[in-house]
Amino acid sequence: MHFLRTLIILFLICIAIKINLCVPTIPSSLKTLPIDGHFDFKQVHHAAKDFGNRYSFLPSAVLHPKSASDIATTVKHIWEMGPGSHLTVAARGHGHSLQGQAQAHRGVVINMESLQGPKMKVHTGNFPYVDVSGSELWINILHETLKHGLAPKSWTDYLHLTVGGTLSNAGISGQAFRHGPQISNVRQLEVVTGKGEVVNCSEKQNSDLFYSVLGGLGQFGIITRARISLEPAPKMVKWIRVLYTDFATFAKDQEMLISGESTFDYIEGFVIINRTGLLNNWRSSFNSNDSAQASHFKSDGRTLFCLELAKYFNPEEMAIVNQEIMTSLSQLNHIPSTLFQSQVPYIEFLDRVHISEIKLRSKGLWEVPHPWLNLLIPRSNIHIFAQQVFGNILTNTSNGPILIYPVNKSKWDNRTSVVLPEEDVFYLVAFLSSAAPSSTGSDGLEHILSQNKRILELCEIDGLGVKQYLPHYSTNGEWRSHFGPQWEAFVHRKSTYDPLAILAPGQRIFQKAAPLSL
Repeated sequence: MHFLRTLIILFLICIAIKINLCVPTIPSSLKTLPIDGHFDFKQVHHAAKDFGNRYSFLPSAVLHPKSASDIATTVKHIWEMGPGSHLTVAARGHGHSLQGQAQAHRGVVINMESLQGPKMKVHTGNFPYVDVSGSELWINILHETLKHGLAPKSWTDYLHLTVGGTLSNAGISGQAFRHGPQISNVRQLEVVTGKGEVVNCSEKQNSDLFYSVLGGLGQFGIITRARISLEPAPKMVKWIRVLYTDFATFAKDQEMLISGESTFDYIEGFVIINRTGLLNNWRSSFNSNDSAQASHFKSDGRTLFCLELAKYFNPEEMAIVNQEIMTSLSQLNHIPSTLFQSQVPYIEFLDRVHISEIKLRSKGLWEVPHPWLNLLIPRSNIHIFAQQVFGNILTNTSNGPILIYPVNKSKWDNRTSVVLPEEDVFYLVAFLSSAAPSSTGSDGLEHILSQNKRILELCEIDGLGVKQYLPHYSTNGEWRSHFGPQWEAFVHRKSTYDPLAILAPGQRIFQKAAPLSL
């Protein structure tokens, strides 16, 4: 009996040890830090979720800061704990990361939406700008700047994202061909480095940190404030869609439109695979120039390519704008019967994806796995890519929008940390898939991930010179390959601004306390 009791006690001790290993330990020193905000050590589960809905890593604590000083105090404390501490720090904005990039396993997640500070302030004049918190949503910036007749120049398709989040990547939409990404339209930043230092930086002040942080995947600092360039805002938008059956013609027209002085202010494209009743769906919000011809057009069973264009204008300019649009459209080689137009307020056009979000949320289809794949592809290889992917890999259907449009590399600043293809013109191709929960079919997560893998293998085997946008890799070797000749500079910047690899552990580029190797 005594022997049996001993075995039971040992067994219970082992269970207790295993349970303890699964529960994040909480350094008592965090509880006594002099901050105006507060730590939450219990309600942390929301910080282990993101839009991707595929990864979940519990932090030890969530910091709800009231100021940049709170963030700096926390990061500096962890820095001073040295490499022996397991603690890392991740800044979480609106939770739109795809693969756990804003999570910190057993670390500290900073809830950036709690960040307070100086109110958003718009500065008018010849070179207008707005000063905003790094936690501010772009939709809120749009509303505030429009009160002054101004707006940022470059956007993302979805505006309910934080400034710090998009600037840590790039921020791309249909305006990028003209204005570059959002990171090309920033004048100044306030950043908390991996040493807990609050630093103001710009092109002329602490410029290396400024360009490191822009597109730096959160590796060099947490953006707490930003100064964004503005331009006069229009009141209305002419929104146009035309269709193509031939990819080469579609691509040629896109490239023609982004070269020189285009009539249009926004140029994107997307791929339509076997979409039954496509044009009938469009008719609720778009008018056809030839409704009789359009009614006979059948999209079933075909891969089509849609060119989406927008022209900004004010009501008093309508006559001349209509003439400019018709002149530009006459140069295109789309299917004549598939010209669809709509006229909407500027704010409605920019916030168009939010309408889809509301519909998906109402059906319970928003918080599902999103195995997105975003690629930047050199122009010289886009035809090979399209032929293989849209002809062989994706044939029957798609599980979400597929965007495809060219941008000019000259509009991107090569001093930032973002990694781009080598050619002057490259395409963004974005597979924005949603997976049906529990499905084992073609709409299931495993099937979509398998397709993504096949696409990436194609790019690798054919040597297409592709770079991932919003990159995700698991090994040091894959990251080295991604950065290529920029890897050495990236490591040097890391050793300068976050030498203990405290920041953004969810990117899986560096491991805390591991030597930073070239």
